[in-house]
Amino acid sequence: MAKLITNGVLRNSFDRRSVVVGSLQSGVGLLLATRLGYIALADNEKYKTMSESNRVNLSLIPPRRGWILDRMGQPIASNRADFRVDLIPEKLIEQDKTLAELAGILHLDEIALQEIRDHLEKSRGFQPVEAGSHLSWEQFAAVSVRQPDMPGVVPQRSFSRYYPSGPCVGHLVGYVGVANAKDYEQEHNPLLITPGFKIGKDGLEKQFDAELRGVPGARRSEVTAGGRVVRDLETREDVPGKAIKLTVHAGLQEYAARRIGTESAAVVVMDCETGDLLSFVSMPSFDPNSFTDGVGRIEWKMLSDDDHVPLRNKILHGLYPPGSTVKPTVALAFLEAGLSPDAAVNCSGGLRVGNRVFHCWNHHGHGRVDMAKGIYQSCDVYFYHFAQQIGMDQIARTMRKIGYGQKFPLPYPSQSFGTVPDPAWKLKKYNKEWAIYDTVNATIGQGYVQVNPLQQAVIASRLASGKLLMPRLLHDDPRPAAGSLGVPQEHLDFIHAAMKEMVNGLGTGHAARLPIDGVQLAGKSGTAQVVGLNIGNGKGGLWRHRDHGHFICFAPFDKPKYACAVLVEHGGGSPAAMPIARDVMTYMFDQQKAWDALLELEKGWGGTPQERQAAKYRSYAAQYGVRAPQVEDSEEALAQQEQEAAKPAPQPIQSDAAPPAPEPEEASAAPAPAATPKPAAEPQT
Repeated sequence: MAKLITNGVLRNSFDRRSVVVGSLQSGVGLLLATRLGYIALADNEKYKTMSESNRVNLSLIPPRRGWILDRMGQPIASNRADFRVDLIPEKLIEQDKTLAELAGILHLDEIALQEIRDHLEKSRGFQPVEAGSHLSWEQFAAVSVRQPDMPGVVPQRSFSRYYPSGPCVGHLVGYVGVANAKDYEQEHNPLLITPGFKIGKDGLEKQFDAELRGVPGARRSEVTAGGRVVRDLETREDVPGKAIKLTVHAGLQEYAARRIGTESAAVVVMDCETGDLLSFVSMPSFDPNSFTDGVGRIEWKMLSDDDHVPLRNKILHGLYPPGSTVKPTVALAFLEAGLSPDAAVNCSGGLRVGNRVFHCWNHHGHGRVDMAKGIYQSCDVYFYHFAQQIGMDQIARTMRKIGYGQKFPLPYPSQSFGTVPDPAWKLKKYNKEWAIYDTVNATIGQGYVQVNPLQQAVIASRLASGKLLMPRLLHDDPRPAAGSLGVPQEHLDFIHAAMKEMVNGLGTGHAARLPIDGVQLAGKSGTAQVVGLNIGNGKGGLWRHRDHGHFICFAPFDKPKYACAVLVEHGGGSPAAMPIARDVMTYMFDQQKAWDALLELEKGWGGTPQERQAAKYRSYAAQYGVRAPQVEDSEEALAQQEQEAAKPAPQPIQSDAAPPAPEPEEASAAPAPAATPKPAAEPQT
């Protein structure tokens, strides 16, 4: 039987449901009111801050990097005001359309566009990529007004790193670049992903990055919902990084780099009183101005094709047989061992040692040769003969004291410091006994002996001063007192006089004579063989088969103030090094005369290093364009090539006589003098 439902039952049921629904609605309303009250009162500051952040944009201002200065306060690395445009990959929406629009505004050619695409492909989303720098105001304004329509494009006014001398200081200071993912993982510093910020990547820029970096500033700007800046609200200025002052003379640094010309060479100049490094030049080099945003296709192709290895710092990582530049040191060892400078030997062009004949560079012979003539005529037979009497142990001790094989405390991560061979060294390295031909080879700077240009400059300064000078590069570093070499002054006077005769008298170094009245230079040339005479004479043929040229010197000879070492890789011998040394030392006494000579030479070389590099770039761009091979990781590739360039050449096993290369032609063409005039030792004051 169906249940009877009356109006009263329905009304009661509806009333109960109304009460339940009303209660639920009231509960929800109460909850909403409570939540709104909590948000309005308790969370007021939180949401006020979030609202403010939507209205106000806070951005970091990259700090101006500290300058690198020369000893006179002239900038070697500085900053210059710059209008630039960066791209933030993760914010780019229509990349091709954006790049096409930027190309029209910034006048980017196809090579530049391809470089940008390469960098965008390799960058992480947060890593800014430079699209253009050094823009005109019109270009900068044109990008700025279109910024809301080009997401990911960041135009900004900032400061960019600038190296006034370009490649002349590449190996001295290194370069800067944008931080990569590895850098960010190490620091997690938001400054590293700020567009326009650069960190040190190599050389002094990397070694002193913490001091040079500075403290960033900040800017609060009112923006629209679309990101357009309405007005700047507040700005906190950045704090520039600390300046680093070097002992280098900027004018001399640039002059020496330019004077090298098209050679592959190094020039080091030291102060004979303090040990200060006045020039630190290795050429060819890279232009740090073009390295700041990674190496592009064309530049990488140029670097890879260059057999002169622009990334090798020859001063620190180049190791070479010193050739005859070792002879003043060997003569000093003879004097310390008690050999009279009047002791003589007859040079007929060679000397039999055991069952081998060791030739002199002058196959016609030098006649009677004493110590002075042995130095200024560079007679090999003199050193062959007396080295056997003195022995290699004594010679090696003197070489180490003078600076051969020594590593110096400079702010660079690595140095290749060569070899000073002796019987114990050979037994340990090769498990072979020392042979007499090892002594004979070493005393003319061949065989196992190896040296770098920095060591040669130190050697020249110590021979000149009689002090244990140490090279100093940072101007603010304490200058340690240089102790004595422990060499009698009369021995040094004798060596000085013989080296002066080498340049200004009957010696082989007339090409190094200074064109300055009253200033005489003392020096010693050296020609180091690269291949055996059965392959070539070292003067022509393939570039890599030509002899290295060395020259060490100091001036004035009677009161040494400056010492200099010049190396020319594969220059055909010492005649390539002596004119460079002459002109560099001329600069120290008469800058105008030095510049006059250089400017005339540069006309035949195609201009300054910057001008020659720019011309080479244009040639490569025209020849290869975007077909040049892409660099997968420019920073990693650069580091790898630098490491390869820094590796010293393997030490050859010298198992026979190393025939000496000929000295300068002007010397070999001149007949040996009948008498042996002995240069008088001049007083040191």
